[in-house]
Amino acid sequence: MASAATAFFVPLYASPSPHGASRSFFHRSAYFSFGLPRSAFRALKHSFPLHKEPGFVPKPVRAPGVAYATAATEKSIHDFTVKDIDGKDVSLSKFKGKVLLIVNVASKCGLTTSNYTELSHIYEKYKTQGFEILAFPCNQFGGQEPGSNSEIKQFACTRFKTDFPIFDKVDVNGPKTAPVYQFLKSSAGGFLGDLIKWNFEKFLVDKNGKVVERYPPTTSPFQIEKDIQKLLAA
Repeated sequence: MASAATAFFVPLYASPSPHGASRSFFHRSAYFSFGLPRSAFRALKHSFPLHKEPGFVPKPVRAPGVAYATAATEKSIHDFTVKDIDGKDVSLSKFKGKVLLIVNVASKCGLTTSNYTELSHIYEKYKTQGFEILAFPCNQFGGQEPGSNSEIKQFACTRFKTDFPIFDKVDVNGPKTAPVYQFLKSSAGGFLGDLIKWNFEKFLVDKNGKVVERYPPTTSPFQIEKDIQKLLAA
């Protein structure tokens, strides 16, 4: 009997069955490996069938000691008010009906030049079609956004001719996380927590203010272009 480690999915959701039994659902982000023999894997596989029943909404099932992101389905990005780079309040409801790409930016990161260049290019290409980029400076990753708001604004606008909105510097992780980032992470979190990993992580938001996709820092803006086009056409 093989003893190699076998990867399997852990069920994160369950919905009631009209027959009294609970039906298990899988979430693709809950993927990890255990050192189980393949026969044990087969038993587990049959214990957690992938099953969908119309009319039943999956409900979260929590396991002790594991961090899960909670979907903030009761809100949209339009419910939040933030401060812009000049310290003025901005209600994000002004972006209703627009597709948004929200990015935590930094001026001294190895990803800065490529991301600012591509973001500016995509913004110029789609801004007249109902697309906006919302940039939130953050100094939590390697201290790579140390400047004041005025310095950040001057850097972005002078070096990269940035025309999309830049907002007040915020925390995206930890106890002082900005409410808008609490919402973003809870809407598109992942297994073992929902921390922002580094500068230039990206969230794509539809016209109704709901997060539809989350991209790691190494995903270039050009790689997201097709997803932007689909939402603009929707």
